[in-house]
Amino acid sequence: MIPSADQQLTFLSKVQRLFAEGDFTATYKFALLMAMADLAVERGQDDDRELVLTHSQLASKFIEFYWQQSVPYSATGCIPEVLVQNHGQQAAVVKAIHDFRGRHPDATLLSAATRDGYRRLLASVADTVKRQPVTYLQNLGGVTDPFLYERRADAIVLHRGVAYCLRRFQPLVQSLARSQWIAHIKGNQRNHAALGEADDLESFLFETPSKTLSVIATELHRLTGSRCFYCGTSVRDADVDHFIPRALYPRDLAHNFVLSHPACNRSKSDTLAARGHLERWVGYMERHSDDLAEIGAKAGRVSDPVAARSVARWGYANAASAGAQAWLRSKTYETVDLAYLECLA
Repeated sequence: MIPSADQQLTFLSKVQRLFAEGDFTATYKFALLMAMADLAVERGQDDDRELVLTHSQLASKFIEFYWQQSVPYSATGCIPEVLVQNHGQQAAVVKAIHDFRGRHPDATLLSAATRDGYRRLLASVADTVKRQPVTYLQNLGGVTDPFLYERRADAIVLHRGVAYCLRRFQPLVQSLARSQWIAHIKGNQRNHAALGEADDLESFLFETPSKTLSVIATELHRLTGSRCFYCGTSVRDADVDHFIPRALYPRDLAHNFVLSHPACNRSKSDTLAARGHLERWVGYMERHSDDLAEIGAKAGRVSDPVAARSVARWGYANAASAGAQAWLRSKTYETVDLAYLECLA
């Protein structure tokens, strides 16, 4: 069973109400919505069953979201400062990650879990998530409307149909949460001196740093012989492309990176790739799984081939249900159908 069209519309209207009527004193609630949507994609199914998400799983996502936001933002002509993400004191999660990184200045998001004090950091973030956004996210217009989940001692349980809707509308939820997150930071007067006239705030908050992409590009060149994944031509200055477009699923997974001829990258843009490319990508992941994990470790990016396949299955299933087009080559597309999912079985 899946939620009816009316149930899906009701879900969307309540999410819209949440953004319009919710009390957002910090950026935590945006992070919680994004974490739930990500985990629904990575761990959920295309049916209406409940989904249990532990506070620890949510905390891991929070650390991932806030990791690069916990270092000073540097705008031209401004003093670098860690951006304030609360109307009062600095958000506890940001401060905890900032302090942890101060003790481990060479740690990456990936290597952090092996460092002394990480378990304490994870437990501290999980406690904050439980006490604050999990408790208050579903407060709308002065009353509590628990339409998303019920709370348990160590987890939240997404109600029947919620995980499906979060999977179905994940790009929309992500887009809304990100835009509100950016507006929240820009609207905080304590950040005005650090922001100046900068127009790259979204990139700083959410995009892959250019230094990280450079490391990934170098390592992929060594692995694949500098050939474009899509057209097969040898290219000296190839781009790093997210095979499942970042616009669709904005998370850096090492197994999702491929080298691309710049012209192919521009042409493919934010479109899913056609079946032939998908079949080769599945084989590429299987053949080079260990190599891609090592590249992820060097770049400080998460390596999770199971999650990468789950994300691909989700993306192509949604595309098939919508009759979307997949990119084959410049100006050439084909319709996505359910046969695509056979590649990901």
